[in-house]
Amino acid sequence: MKNLFYILITFLFVTSCSEYQKALKSEDVALKFTMGEQLYKDGKFNKASRLFDQIVPSYRGKPQAEKLMFLDADCYYQTGQVGLAGFRFERFAKSYPKSQKVEEAYYKSALSYAALSPVYSKDQHDTDHALEKLQLFANLYPESEFMPKINQLSKDLQYKLELKAYSIGKQYNHISDFKASISTFDNFIADFPGTSLRGKAMFYRFDSAYQLAMKSVELKKEERLNIAISYYNSFKKSNSELELVEDADKMVADLKEQLEQYSTKS
Repeated sequence: MKNLFYILITFLFVTSCSEYQKALKSEDVALKFTMGEQLYKDGKFNKASRLFDQIVPSYRGKPQAEKLMFLDADCYYQTGQVGLAGFRFERFAKSYPKSQKVEEAYYKSALSYAALSPVYSKDQHDTDHALEKLQLFANLYPESEFMPKINQLSKDLQYKLELKAYSIGKQYNHISDFKASISTFDNFIADFPGTSLRGKAMFYRFDSAYQLAMKSVELKKEERLNIAISYYNSFKKSNSELELVEDADKMVADLKEQLEQYSTKS
């Protein structure tokens, strides 16, 4: 009986593969649609996608096109081909704005674009684009059941942009390009007023100003000492990053000691 069972399974597998190959080579678009839909229901998205790709042009303008375009886009989504999925879902939503599937299409399109966002250390063009798509969904469907996921993704991607900008300022500090570091952190603090990295950014802006002042030529030193102290005061007012306060206090003491020399001279 066991042998008979395995023979039957093998026969069915070979037969199904044979039928699929025939469908791929067939000129019958209806056959491809029917088999593709069944493969989709069975979770065989790669195979379904190959059939759908062959027949999408043939169904343009026909009643079945709406269903076909959604299934085709979802096959790409289910197989992790998010770049293609995002584009196809977006195209579906624009082509069928009254479809019952349009909200899901916009949602999966936004998720697809979000999945393209790279690590923070790389160029963040795709992250900016994804945030636009997430915001578009939020504008269209503010009461959607998908909004918690959309909001969380938006928050995660926004933090990635913050981390990117913050890391640039810190890198300038690390390589002793203190002017560029101060400028970058000034922009960072202005661009991301609610960021959780604000305290650290204010500290490293102060640190850069401190280093610049302490190493400055005599002609510019007094002015830079005062600027550095003003950045220290801003950092202290932020009431965050308590583990850095002790270092900052020691640094500002150095600045004030240096500044006393100028009051003595005057």
